[in-house]
This record gives sequence, structure tokens and C-alpha cells, in this order.
Amino acid sequence: MTVERNLLISVLKLTKTGPIQVKLVSRDAHIPIQVADETLRKLSDARLIKYVDQMIEASPNQRARMTLHAVKLGADLERVCNVLEWKEFENIAATAFEANNYAVKTRFRFKWAGRRWEIDVLGCKEPLVACVDCKQWHHNWRRSAIIKTVELQVERTRTLTEALVSLRESVGLVNWKEAILVPIILSLVPSPFKFYNNVPIVPVLQLPDFLNKLLAHITLLTHFSLKF
Repeated sequence: MTVERNLLISVLKLTKTGPIQVKLVSRDAHIPIQVADETLRKLSDARLIKYVDQMIEASPNQRARMTLHAVKLGADLERVCNVLEWKEFENIAATAFEANNYAVKTRFRFKWAGRRWEIDVLGCKEPLVACVDCKQWHHNWRRSAIIKTVELQVERTRTLTEALVSLRESVGLVNWKEAILVPIILSLVPSPFKFYNNVPIVPVLQLPDFLNKLLAHITLLTHFSLKF
């Protein structure tokens, strides 16, 4: 598992800008090339990478899945976060939602009350609509910034609730009888606290576990309910 975990981290680091040779990944991970080749073939069979003619390639979706898999294998959260590109944040979130049978929309834009609004990720699984704001915070969290971010996401979620009857089709809730909208802040690494005003602040790599428990704890969280 240590070999696979270290290899995954090296692949994530080196495929940021495109395909990479296996010998470079082997060198970076400090793994013999024969062992690297065997492990990479297994990862390719699992469709976590594309591995052809000694070249490794990974799509955005594959990189998201590799990240989550590396953490499952015990990779250090901080170490994994350090090799991620900022734009991959939403891909990881979307992958985690899809793995939990949520329908996902990224960068969802809508108009309401004379303004334009945008929510980074919407995860929908009846009756839940998770409204996610992805933040690039890494170190040096400021309480004032956290408070402002939470307040703005609560406002966006409340506004979407007001607009949702007219947006049912575009969001994909045509056959739903009710919806419960939950504002969520997603960060790269853990914040100084897990909640502010009952709004969860979730490290992105802990999102799968959070989603497993979301419905069971919904009454403890800030949320907005709507009957259709």
C-alpha cells in the first residue's frame, strides 16, 4: 500500500501539465521502475490513469479519483493537498458527490432579485441540495474571512431557495416534492473550527465521509426547506 500511495502522489504531482514518462514518476517516488510499472498497470486497469507505451496520462476526473484513493490508502492530507491545482478542487468535490449518488452541477449561475448569483457546486439527491462554496484557504485562516464566507454562502443558499420553484427544471428537481438546501464551505485543509453558525466547513478530502452522514445530521445544520 505504501508503494501505491507514494506512486499516486508522484503521478498527481507530475501530471499537472500533461502526460509524463514512467521513469520520471519512478524516480520521484523512489520506487524501482519494474515495481512502478506493475503498480501503474493495476491503476490503469482500475481506470485511475491511462498508461500506454511507458507514458502516464490522467484526466481531471481521474486526478480527482486518484486523490481520494490516495487518502483512503493513508496518504497525508497536507501532502496530497500540496500537489493539487486549485481548479481541481471542484472536480474532487463533484467526484465525491457522484460517488454518493448525487447529481452534480458546477459553477451554477442564476438570476434573482435583480442580481446574478453563482454557486460553485450543487449536489442534488432528493431531498438534499448541497450548496458548496470552494475556498482556496490553505494556511493562516482568519476568523473574519471565515465568517464573511459563511454569511455570503448562507445568503446565496437562501436566495436559491427563493428562486428554486422557477429553477426546478434547470437544477433537475422536476419530480421532487420537497427540497432541503444546505450551505457548505469546502476548504483544502481543516479550518480552526468545523462549523460557524451551524454551517459546516469541510476539508475537501473529508467530503466523502461528510456526505455519508449529511442526511442524518441535517437538523443540526443551517438549512432551508421548500415544498413544491
